[in-house]
Amino acid sequence: MLTPVTDTDGAPFWQYAAQGELRVQACADCGELRFPPRPCCPHCRSFTSEWRPMSGRGRVWSYAVPHPPLLPEYAARAPYNVVVVELADAPRIRLVGNLVGAAGDPLDSVDPHGIRIGARVRFVVDPATGLPQWVLERP
Repeated sequence: MLTPVTDTDGAPFWQYAAQGELRVQACADCGELRFPPRPCCPHCRSFTSEWRPMSGRGRVWSYAVPHPPLLPEYAARAPYNVVVVELADAPRIRLVGNLVGAAGDPLDSVDPHGIRIGARVRFVVDPATGLPQWVLERP
């Protein structure tokens, strides 16, 4: 099983995700949302930040189906998808993840031929790993 490599700036993202919450780092001074997390706001250069809750809704902005799998740990799960999701409440922020049938389903639980750019998705968490996943709003 793969686990995320966390750093000081990004650790809260993973902690909130493991609790079932999607939060994005925001500048505490100018309010600009940013992802990936980083210590300094690229807009106003402030070093103060906070984590704002997001609705968890988004749309598939892009996707790929790696052939062959790029990581050996994923070989038995192929074919699987990797989606880029544009957040509904922060359209300039896009997150990478996997589209699954339901929270905790395996990576190959969605037929890659059925994925469409623009499909509406929502954030879920794999209960076994605490990792973020995406499911279709209307399967």
